[in-house]
Amino acid sequence: MAGVREQTIGVLGGTGPQGKGLAMRWAQAGLTVVLGSRAAERAQEAAAEIAESVGGNITGRDNAGCASEADIVLAALPWDGHEDTLRSLKGELAGKIVVDCVNPLGFDKKGPYALTVPEGSAAQQAESLLPDSRVTAAFHHVSAVTLADTEVTHVDLDVLVLGDDREATDVVRELADVIPGVRGIYGGRLRNAHQVEALTANVIAINRRYKAHAGLRVTDV
Repeated sequence: MAGVREQTIGVLGGTGPQGKGLAMRWAQAGLTVVLGSRAAERAQEAAAEIAESVGGNITGRDNAGCASEADIVLAALPWDGHEDTLRSLKGELAGKIVVDCVNPLGFDKKGPYALTVPEGSAAQQAESLLPDSRVTAAFHHVSAVTLADTEVTHVDLDVLVLGDDREATDVVRELADVIPGVRGIYGGRLRNAHQVEALTANVIAINRRYKAHAGLRVTDV
């Protein structure tokens, strides 16, 4: 399989904070990036903003165009649109590596908490909706604020990558590694994605208490 630098990276939900931030970092690192959004115009505007800010080869399409054009696709979708969007793109995503970074969270007066997902996790829901795709899970604990801050040149973070397809998880780890300071770490099978997604609630609580943009580091690896 070709390395990530020879492939096109698509970002569904590319106009949201996390998707846009990762797209910016990948474009800055020299990857070819396609932003996806429900409205092609919004994606094109966001792509133009990123190109003006950091340069790079980045364009905007509607979600179907993004999924069709890309070789590797990040799903950075709002949880309430996750199921319907992926179901509608089953054909366009067939045969491709899909990286799900969605965190099913709720918020109340006590703060963030993990939602119950019938399939077990957002990533497992994606796997059930996309049987012809190579579904992985990664990039759950990346601060959108840090990604968007162009003055931060070194992102101090490990990214846990989960999946049942070893070759696909290796590619996604490489995708993490292209961002300076970031390291992709294999984190287990896709069935273990629930606790990784849910941990985001703890990271948000840490950030609120300490007024930080915390990430995770794995020791002794």
